[in-house]
Amino acid sequence: MKRALAGAVVALGMSLASGVSAQSLTVGFSQIGSESGWRAAETTVTKQEAEKRGVNLKFADAQQKQENQIKAIRGFIAQGVDAIFIAPVVATGWDAVLKEAKEEKIPVILLDREIEAPKDLYLTAVTSNQVYEGKVAGDWLVKEIGSKDCKVMELQGTTGSSPAINRKKGFEQAIASHSNIKIARSQTGDFTRTKGKEVMESFIKAEGGGKDICAVYAHNDDMAVGAIQAIKEAGLKPGTDIKIVSIDAVPDIFQAMAKGEANATVELTPNMAGPAFDALNAFLKDKKEPPKWIQTESKLYTAKDDPLKVYEAKKGLGY
Repeated sequence: MKRALAGAVVALGMSLASGVSAQSLTVGFSQIGSESGWRAAETTVTKQEAEKRGVNLKFADAQQKQENQIKAIRGFIAQGVDAIFIAPVVATGWDAVLKEAKEEKIPVILLDREIEAPKDLYLTAVTSNQVYEGKVAGDWLVKEIGSKDCKVMELQGTTGSSPAINRKKGFEQAIASHSNIKIARSQTGDFTRTKGKEVMESFIKAEGGGKDICAVYAHNDDMAVGAIQAIKEAGLKPGTDIKIVSIDAVPDIFQAMAKGEANATVELTPNMAGPAFDALNAFLKDKKEPPKWIQTESKLYTAKDDPLKVYEAKKGLGY
């Protein structure tokens, strides 16, 4: 049976008053999977934040399948956890299971991605502004290219996921008034390095060897790294012959930057759990409803930002 929420509130209040971590809290975390370096870092940081706060974290890897996430969430509900964190693989199809959590008075917090569901079914969403991320990437390309014609290959994230939808939208907004920059081809690489390479290979073949390709815009760095390999194998120079701009700011993209093989990345912090635990604690202690969206910072990095130094700083985050 689920522990009474009131008991959790009392225990948390007592532990905070005495300066001791909230040992009584149990949180279920349904993670998408480990499709990218960034995702692995988010998992590591979430576990570190839970340990630091004395929270018992129950972790479930969905292997990029929504049905596995829904099964895990129902398992968390049956176990009587005090809260559930979800990094949702896609944006739709969550209403039924979230209603089940609500009926059991289990607060749900979304990490990294938003969903299309009534807002009363979850406590808050801790995410970046994904449209803004795409726009930052597009703005960089506009400035970098200037007035010359630019044929862009777009590597999209998982079809139906909020980052894929929003990062595409933001990039398109940035280039909309610049008729010299066009997205010539766009296809999902499912946020993975392997598929990013495969799709880029098909783009290069379709474009007669790739010499007319101006730039690659990848919805994450792992797909960009895959694309870089495909470009090199085609006898072209990534970063020079074909500009590379992507999102996440994982260590490997900084290594590529240091070699001159990538040009820009927009940072997505892997620490979604810190703000999520802060919001959960405030809610359980004082019944203080957080805003429905807690925004994290996004920052543009280029080769001017000493990529090897950034690489060293990020290595310890579990990427």
